[in-house]
Amino acid sequence: MVERVGRVEPEPPGRHRPGKGAATGRHGPPGRRRGRRRGARARRPRLRAGAAAVLLAGGLAACGGGGEAPTLTWYINPDDGGQAKLAESCSKASGGRYRITTSVLPNDATQQREQIIRRLAAKDTGIDIMSLDPVFVAEAANAGFLRPFPEEEAAQFTEGVFPPAVENSTWEGKLYAAPFWANTQLLWYRKSVARKAGVDPNSPDFTWDQMIDAAVRTGTTVGVQANKYEGYMVWINALIESAGGQVISAAEEGDEAKIEIDSPAGRRAAEIISKLARSPAASPGMSTDDEERTRFLLNGDRGGFMVNWGYIWRAENGDADAGVIPKEVVADLGWARYPKVTPGEDSRPPFGGIELGISSYGKYKDTFAVEAVKCITSTENMKFYMLDSGNPAARASVYDDPEVRREFPMAGLIRVSIDAAAPRPITPYYTDVSGAVQSRWHPPASVNPATTPGQSATFIRQVLRDEALL
Repeated sequence: MVERVGRVEPEPPGRHRPGKGAATGRHGPPGRRRGRRRGARARRPRLRAGAAAVLLAGGLAACGGGGEAPTLTWYINPDDGGQAKLAESCSKASGGRYRITTSVLPNDATQQREQIIRRLAAKDTGIDIMSLDPVFVAEAANAGFLRPFPEEEAAQFTEGVFPPAVENSTWEGKLYAAPFWANTQLLWYRKSVARKAGVDPNSPDFTWDQMIDAAVRTGTTVGVQANKYEGYMVWINALIESAGGQVISAAEEGDEAKIEIDSPAGRRAAEIISKLARSPAASPGMSTDDEERTRFLLNGDRGGFMVNWGYIWRAENGDADAGVIPKEVVADLGWARYPKVTPGEDSRPPFGGIELGISSYGKYKDTFAVEAVKCITSTENMKFYMLDSGNPAARASVYDDPEVRREFPMAGLIRVSIDAAAPRPITPYYTDVSGAVQSRWHPPASVNPATTPGQSATFIRQVLRDEALL
C-alpha cells in the first residue's frame, strides 16, 4: 500500500513484491469539477497523483491462423512471475490466435497508477490489459479510459466472485474490470502471548480494546500500518466501517459527495487509534510502520498481535525455511478474524486485490483482449495464481479446493473475511479523499476523537472543491 499524493502532468507515452494498496491521483486539463448525478455522462476528471496446478484455458476455443499472431500487452503489478506464467499459458490456449506479453509496473502502487494513467490520457494503443488496484477503477472508468463489459459479458466475470470484488470493479452500474484476485487482512498473533494474557482472539466478541489491553498486560505490542501512506487509510476506513459508518457516501456526486467521517463511527475509530498510539502496546515507530515493519515487530521479543494481509503466511514460512526467523515463531503463529470495534457487531475487514481492466484505446479491446481476460480470470487460473503467488482468489469456490486448503490452513477464514470486507470509498477522487484523511489523522498520537473526525470532514470537502491543496 502506499504512498504520497502528488499532482501529475501528462507526458508522452513511453514503454516501460506486489503492491498492497494505493493512493490515486488526478491530472489533466484545469477546470472546476461539479457534482454529477448517477447516470449522467461521465466527464474526465482532473486526475491527481493503495503452484502445483495445471494452467487451463478458461474455456477458450483454439483455432489456428496464418501469419504472426496479434500481440496483447498486459501491464502487471510486480509479483513472483505468476502473471507472466498465466500470459504464456493463455497465449498457448488461444491456439495461435493471439499472444500475451507482460510489462511490469513499478513496485510503488502510486507510481503504477501514474504510469498507466499517463499512457491512457495520451490514448496510447500500447496498453491492452492492465492489473489495477481496486481504488483505481472508478477513477479510470469515470475518465473514459476503461472499456465497460456489456451486460452479456459481465456475468462470466462476476459469477461466484466475492461481492466486494464486484462492487470495486463497478462504476455507475457498469462493470469496468474483471476481478482477478482479492485480499483482506487477518489478525495475526503469537499464541503464547494470547495464552499469557488470558484471551482468545477467535472468540466471537474479541475487540480492539481487548487486544490493546492484552498487549499492555503482557508487555507486548499491537502492530498496525500507521505510516502516512495508503496503509493508514486502510486501517482508518476498516475501523469506521466496523463501527457501522463510512468515510463518504454518494461518491458519484463529485464534489457534492456526502462526507460522513464526522460521525459516532468516526469518533469511535479515533478513540481506538488514540488509545493504541498513547499506550505501551504501540510500536516505538508506529507513525512510520508499514506492512513489513509490523511483521518484523511481531517476530521480535515484544511481538504480540498484528493486523496484516494474507501474504504473511507465505512470508513467515519462507523466512523460517531460510533461517531468517526461528521455526518456533511460525509454530507460535495464530490467526483470527479482524478484531471487532463493538461487541456484537461484526467487523468489516479491509478489502484489496487486483482487477483486470481493458483499455478503451487498444486495437483488440472488443475481441482478443476480452478472451484473454476471460482466460486469465477463469476459476482454474485463479487457483493456480493463489497457489503460485499466495494471493487469494476472487472466486469463493477456490477456497473449497483440497490443495488450496492444504497450502493455506486459514483458507476458510480468508474466504469469510473477504466476503465481509468493506471496500474503501469508491470514487474517481479517491486520492483526494485518502490524502485528506491521512493529513488530518497523522501522526496517530495526535488523533483526538473530539476534533479529528470533524477537521478531516471539513478538509475533505475543501479538497474536493479545490479550495485546499493536499
